[in-house]
Amino acid sequence: MSDFFKTVKGLSQAKYTEKMSRFLAFVEPVQSADEAKAVVKRYANDYHDARHVCWAYMIGTERNEYLSSDNGEPSGTAGKPILGQINSFGLTNVVIVVVRYFGGIKLGTSGLIVAYREAARLAIEEAEILECHEQAQVSFTFPYLSMNDVMKLVKGGDVVMIDQQFDNTCSMTLQCDADKMPALKARIADIDGTSVIEKP
Repeated sequence: MSDFFKTVKGLSQAKYTEKMSRFLAFVEPVQSADEAKAVVKRYANDYHDARHVCWAYMIGTERNEYLSSDNGEPSGTAGKPILGQINSFGLTNVVIVVVRYFGGIKLGTSGLIVAYREAARLAIEEAEILECHEQAQVSFTFPYLSMNDVMKLVKGGDVVMIDQQFDNTCSMTLQCDADKMPALKARIADIDGTSVIEKP
């Protein structure tokens, strides 16, 4: 398992024209399949007058959650070529939508594959690609008396506080690079009265 993954920083787009058909390609970063599907739905609404709105997404650092759609194009001529470009660039946590306005001239199976592949490739090339470090989170409780020690840990760097609740028993969620998590958990365990909340 790699601790690093590549994704895009933000929205990018490109246009590809073939025999009067226009292919508008959009690449966006997403964190989940649900978010990817919401993006697809948005483009389908925005371009409701287009002949086809085809797409593919890839989620997760393991790159094992993915889906694609030909949206009425011949099977394998749109979604697969788009997904193929996501794989070629080694990206994840990304969705690509390619909108096609039909120009009146049929492209044939091979022509469609090339057009969707090129549209997706051009949009990715317009994007700013980021290499990100996989993150991990840990939640734990601690007594109020240990607050100073916990805050020293947070201010020690390389750690981001995601959530905190200060009451009779305090709790906190911290995030750091996944490969540094064992060391962070050990430092938490060294503080008096702490208890890591194991998530199912």
